Amino acid sequence: MNENLFASFITPMMFGLPLVTLIVLFPSLLFPTSSRLVNNRLISLQQWMLQLVLKQMMSIHNTKGQTWALMLMSLILFIGSTNLLGLLPHSFTPTTQLSMNLGMAIPLWAGAVITGFRNKTKASLAHFLPQGTPTPLIPMLVIIETISLFIQPVALAVRLTANITAGHLLIHLIGGATLALMSINTTTALITFIILILLTVLEFAVAMIQAYVFTLLVSLYLHDNT
Repeated sequence: MNENLFASFITPMMFGLPLVTLIVLFPSLLFPTSSRLVNNRLISLQQWMLQLVLKQMMSIHNTKGQTWALMLMSLILFIGSTNLLGLLPHSFTPTTQLSMNLGMAIPLWAGAVITGFRNKTKASLAHFLPQGTPTPLIPMLVIIETISLFIQPVALAVRLTANITAGHLLIHLIGGATLALMSINTTTALITFIILILLTVLEFAVAMIQAYVFTLLVSLYLHDNT
């Protein structure tokens, strides 16, 4: 119980070197590719889920937007697998770091916005000033729309960071309370342990949902600019 509450969010080190790079690259090993004519059940399930998500996400895009399909699928696989690996005991979740999430959100958002200004210059500029705006409100609306545009990647990163961090903190707190109650009241400790199991199951769902939400919002930003 004397352990620092935020100790699990500290970047792990070995011989004075951060292990973030190895941790970030590790999820790619969980998605093997098969050279066989007939795939096994795991790879078949993996491909079916990818095709299902890809079909749903690409249904709103035109031909130019569909060229981002490979990157969007790689993004959802990376975030989802990283979130799930962070639920293992004594593990580290890179997506709890705001700097890493900003590093993913800003380039993707910037790429979508630059694509919009390059291919649909007039339509992209028109978003800064809605049609029928009274003349005295034009400067204020342009400022508001500009701020709302630049806050999109920040909102993406903060949403992912906050949801994953909050879940980990709850699991840590309830787990510590369960250990403390075992020597005081066994019945209460059992109830707390059941709550901990249910919360862990919920966190598995949140890990996948947040990966989908992050990728879906990037997809919607892309759709608005293609």
